[in-house]
Amino acid sequence: MTKFRPLHDRLLVERIEQENKTPGGIIIPDTAKEKPMEGKVIAVGKGVRDDNGNVKALDVKAGDVVLFAKWGGTEIKLNGKEYLVMKESDVLGIVE
Repeated sequence: MTKFRPLHDRLLVERIEQENKTPGGIIIPDTAKEKPMEGKVIAVGKGVRDDNGNVKALDVKAGDVVLFAKWGGTEIKLNGKEYLVMKESDVLGIVE
């Protein structure tokens, strides 16, 4: 099994798939669906260094569900699963 640890202010995020039906019961085919902009944070980097060399921890932590920019992150595949690696600045907010 491959392990992955993001560096600095980067996050490893797993997309949360949305329902493939409309409220009226119409099934949306995969080709017409937009990629979800919500995901679960799997791992986070240690943080960014400020001008004095001190590490500032990230506001996001593993386990958080986040909304992110539509085109944010880089898609990667680990152990057969798809993930996104993105900077914390690509995160729009934490879903509570």
